[in-house]
Amino acid sequence: MGKNFGRLAAIAVFLFAQAGLVSAAEIKVFATVGVKSVLEEIIPKFETATGNKVAITWSTAALLMKRVQAGEQADALILIKGNIETLQKEGKIVPGTDFIFTKSIFAVGIKAGAPKPDISTPEAFKKALLASKAVSYTNPASGGASGVYTAKQIEKMGITEQMKGKTKHPPSGGFSGSLLVDGQADIAINSKPELLSVPGVEVVGPLPGDMAFTVIYDACVQTGAAQADAAKTLVKYLMTPEAQAVLKAKGFDPA
Repeated sequence: MGKNFGRLAAIAVFLFAQAGLVSAAEIKVFATVGVKSVLEEIIPKFETATGNKVAITWSTAALLMKRVQAGEQADALILIKGNIETLQKEGKIVPGTDFIFTKSIFAVGIKAGAPKPDISTPEAFKKALLASKAVSYTNPASGGASGVYTAKQIEKMGITEQMKGKTKHPPSGGFSGSLLVDGQADIAINSKPELLSVPGVEVVGPLPGDMAFTVIYDACVQTGAAQADAAKTLVKYLMTPEAQAVLKAKGFDPA
């Protein structure tokens, strides 16, 4: 069924393009930084196919959800499944326009070529964190899913106090892996695609055991969108074989 939907979505994009080239739209999008690296490659392909332009506001999914709740208006939203579900309940999403288009696991990264820590079990991972020079993950205060989750796992391991002095957060909108490259940290925790998007970073593997976690990304049309039809086409484009091939190449998993 997924393959059939992808073909139908491709046909819909093509047909819309034929009509849309006459009067191209600018689609305003709120998108989580979790998919920034891949959307920066997919969006130009969409713009070429349809003639439309896409203007993206990047932030964490949690902060973007709050902006929508506060009354800000976009055409399309590309967030995390839980955020979309919350906005649906509040009437902020056009019914029937949301599609889960990809997933990604949380993983552990190191600077390419550095010794790999043992993360085979939760206990081994705990020892690796305590033995590290510094650990990088998104600031939980920003609402980023990986940062919030990592902080909770560190708390569950009972090492919050020990890790305070060696915890590093990237700047807002930045990637945890960047702190590996510049030497500020020797372990980073983030989604696998975000780690892979930073040159010079190597992924060791997923979080071990029951710590394993998968982020589900969802796209939809916001209620009140000025460019609702064009936004629907963008959402459907994320399900096409062309877009899915880029997502796979960037380390994302099929929806």
